[in-house]
Amino acid sequence: MTKKNKQPWPTKAVMDQIYERHLWGGNDHDFYSGSGSHDPEITIPYLSAVTHFLKTHNNNLIVCDLGCGDFNIGKQLLPFTKHYNAIDIVENLINRNKKRYPSEKVSFQCLDISKDALPPADCIILRQVLQHLSNTEIHNILNKLYDYKYIILTEHLPSGDFIPNSDIISGQGIRIKKNSGVDILAAPFHFKVKEIKHLGKQILNDGKGCLVTMLFTLF
Repeated sequence: MTKKNKQPWPTKAVMDQIYERHLWGGNDHDFYSGSGSHDPEITIPYLSAVTHFLKTHNNNLIVCDLGCGDFNIGKQLLPFTKHYNAIDIVENLINRNKKRYPSEKVSFQCLDISKDALPPADCIILRQVLQHLSNTEIHNILNKLYDYKYIILTEHLPSGDFIPNSDIISGQGIRIKKNSGVDILAAPFHFKVKEIKHLGKQILNDGKGCLVTMLFTLF
């Protein structure tokens, strides 16, 4: 008699555990979204590029941040937006953000972005989120993004040539160990956009690839 294969945990349970066990670092007394959200060598170039884009629209875009994490990035983009929808799947994290960052310009919501309806906005921010998700969940998310004019997407990719979109089970890890990364324009996603602009590329000091930020205009 063979054992049945264990089913992977739902993404919400996985993300809850990551924060509860501080698998992305930080201390035992607060939520922490990892060095990608706090290391100045990573955050400063990113914030510069995105704030420049928001300023070119006279700080008048409604932004929807899918996977806002501990809001260390979002709080610095907030002043350059008309309104900021900050979304994450971890309920305790969202409740913490509501208390820490009260503002009429920001709305915090706990949603599973692969399953739940998303709020209206002009611009989507997806920063190192898709890299943690299975291809099925990425498909579900991308199907919703055609309703938005702009998408600012950041992904952790191998530095050289790589195989795009090798599938994984959603969780803490990413595709880098498979010499893979998320490319929404490639198979199996074939995401359709009108314009593409590179906003930045940062080589990581640990030699494990780079962070690439793209701006996609859909209509």
